[in-house]
Amino acid sequence: MNNSIKLTCYHCLSAILPGELIEAELGGVQHQFCCPGCMAIAQTIHGEGLEVFYARRAQSSDKPAAYLAGNEIPERLRPYDDPSLRGRFTRPYGDAGELETTLRLEKIRCAACVWLCEQHLRRLIGVKDVQINYVTQKVIVHFLPEQTSLARLLFEIERIGYEAWPFEPSLSLDRAKRERRQLLTRLGVALLGMMQVMMYAWPTYVGADITPEFEVLLGWTSWALTVPVMVYSAGPIFQAAWRSIQTFKQTRMLGMDVPIALALGLAFIAGTINLIKGSGQSYFDSITMFVAFILAARYVELLARQDAQGGAEALAKQLPATCDRLPHYPASQDFEIVPVVNCNPGEVLRVSPGEVVPADGILIENVSALDESLLTGEAKPVEKKIGDRVYAGTHNILNPLIMRIDAVGQSTRIAGIASLLDQALLAKPVMVSLAEKWAAYFVAFLLLSAFISSAIWLYFDPSQAWTVLVSVLVASCPCALSLAVPTAMAAAQGAVTKLGVLIVRGHVMEGLVKASDLVLDKTGTLTMGQPELQEIINLRQGYSREDALALAAAMEAGQRHPLALSILRAIELENSNPVLLSNPVTNEMGKGLSCGSYRLGSAVWLGLERNTHDGQYGQVHLADEHGLIASFIFLDTPRVGLQHLLRAAQARNITVHLVSGDDPATVAWWANHVGIQHYRGACTPEDKYEYIERLQKEGRFVWAIGDGVNDAPLLARANISIAVGAGAPLAAAGADAILTASSLEPLAKTLALADKAQVIIKENLLWALVYNLLAIPAAMLGLVNPWIAGIGMSLSSLAVTLNAWRLRKA
Repeated sequence: MNNSIKLTCYHCLSAILPGELIEAELGGVQHQFCCPGCMAIAQTIHGEGLEVFYARRAQSSDKPAAYLAGNEIPERLRPYDDPSLRGRFTRPYGDAGELETTLRLEKIRCAACVWLCEQHLRRLIGVKDVQINYVTQKVIVHFLPEQTSLARLLFEIERIGYEAWPFEPSLSLDRAKRERRQLLTRLGVALLGMMQVMMYAWPTYVGADITPEFEVLLGWTSWALTVPVMVYSAGPIFQAAWRSIQTFKQTRMLGMDVPIALALGLAFIAGTINLIKGSGQSYFDSITMFVAFILAARYVELLARQDAQGGAEALAKQLPATCDRLPHYPASQDFEIVPVVNCNPGEVLRVSPGEVVPADGILIENVSALDESLLTGEAKPVEKKIGDRVYAGTHNILNPLIMRIDAVGQSTRIAGIASLLDQALLAKPVMVSLAEKWAAYFVAFLLLSAFISSAIWLYFDPSQAWTVLVSVLVASCPCALSLAVPTAMAAAQGAVTKLGVLIVRGHVMEGLVKASDLVLDKTGTLTMGQPELQEIINLRQGYSREDALALAAAMEAGQRHPLALSILRAIELENSNPVLLSNPVTNEMGKGLSCGSYRLGSAVWLGLERNTHDGQYGQVHLADEHGLIASFIFLDTPRVGLQHLLRAAQARNITVHLVSGDDPATVAWWANHVGIQHYRGACTPEDKYEYIERLQKEGRFVWAIGDGVNDAPLLARANISIAVGAGAPLAAAGADAILTASSLEPLAKTLALADKAQVIIKENLLWALVYNLLAIPAAMLGLVNPWIAGIGMSLSSLAVTLNAWRLRKA
């Protein structure tokens, strides 16, 4: 008899076949394993003190490979340590030499799996931080390349029974398509089953006179059609409910799939029993209709969620699968068509007009114009000159360009944007967390209400007890309540991403609604930090404006100082030409330029009296041996969209402050120029920090906008912070969001979207409340059948999702 007892593997729980038994002692207890791979993984888990995993996990029957028993990285993973592949799948993080990578996880089944992966990776030498998102099944790892490697990370995940590979945005698109296809297939099966079962139940609805034998045949046929709907279409619902029950001890909360699964299970069991007994309702029509409607609502929810999260993925869609590589450039411009994934930094590509740039790089031949709207939110084409950076996902408009790759894969700006959005999804906004918490409590309440109402009906009318129980469970499912806040927040986040505002932390949208004060930096935020020639004064008699500008431009040719570039831009706009100089130009460091008898520089160097002009960026003077020829006055340019932002803030009674390190007179001039009443100049970073701290002590909710570098204390202290800049590198500045567009107008639109999102959240919560206040009492009084309750619950969820989806068009 004892020989018939089947042994199961301690790790994977699969049956151990004769001749495969391996035993090992772990923690003083003898355990049985089916293969060396399972034994190696269990020894790793126990060796790190993580054996509690075996008490938390979901069941797995996959056998790991035997090579996991060793510590040597397998041959197939070693290429990931090659510098070119490592550059593709990692990106710099911080100033300490750390690298960041995003990995896609496989075989993650529950919260215990997430816990084990996170704890195991954190204990590796060189790993600084690990963040796992169970929903997206992605892990972001920060590590030191001197102490560990990408291949080691992948191998260590395999050693504890899971799989991982480096994530690229295009792979996420494939997964989204697969998710939609699977849900659509399940919905199709449910709809087909619903139509057939409803057809077979039609004689019952109309009271047709049919023979008992035919009625039994229709009943069992309906049962047979309901089984695939229960097993396949509703399978994920039962799996999610079971996971929620398993983790109840840790979370003390039940998911909204629990009452749905309970209602479906009870209805199917009751219908089957009644069918066998030959009396009572079968419920199969209610079951199939309920599953079909709830899957339809979830499909619309999935579309809305993927659309909301598609800001960075929309860029990935633009990436071409192949590109034109010039292997012998510059000796030859013959090209070969190769997959983009096979390109490496340093290689030269050709991008024709109308094509999409496949990687980040430097323009090395042929000026052109690029449409960067998907990257920055700005529709105006950006002119690119030799030496300018070009980014993957942008459209080449004008000329065929030749570029040298300097970033591919996760090192590109697209991947940086995707990483920022992933970080935003890891942190839940306060409103979402509260909604999920109360929805979980509501599940417990409705389960109790369902069983109490059923017990009361069992006393007064036993025939209605079962129907009332199922109806209450179905009608009171908190799907609409659970979706009310997160769908609106996700849709709003997706909408602002398309405007060029990347949400890094999830509380931004709800925080903007609370903002009472807006603190702006000047240079780089309120202004562009790019001086423009405002006027030419003090012209000597005999010299025209054009003469002075042409002479100054000739001396500034080849210089890279901001004021020099401004003079060169001015003469280009006026279609004038610099004069030809007979003597070489000498750069007097810190003073100016000299050329023969001509000198161009500061008033101090030229021995002139300095006349300050309000709000000026700077001034340069041109002189010769006879004295002053002309003075050039420069003014910083206000950032595009500034007035839109200030008007939006004023309309919401938000007090605007201008806080800058520039001299007080300049700050005062700019504040008066743009209409800001509260300002302060000559501020150090510490002064800016204290300025915001003082406002917060007065009970103000502060929103700060800075350039993300010298304004790091300002951004860190504010309740909400937005960095104006060029994307991923600014994440280290501590900003809650990043404006990738050069205009401030998207921030004004973001304010309007935040207000609209707040309105939609209130509408969704009100609808969910009204629905439950009407549906639950009606179900408890026996006024609602299960199939009507299913339609009502599905329509309420659908209404909430579609209402939130309106934010996409904002």
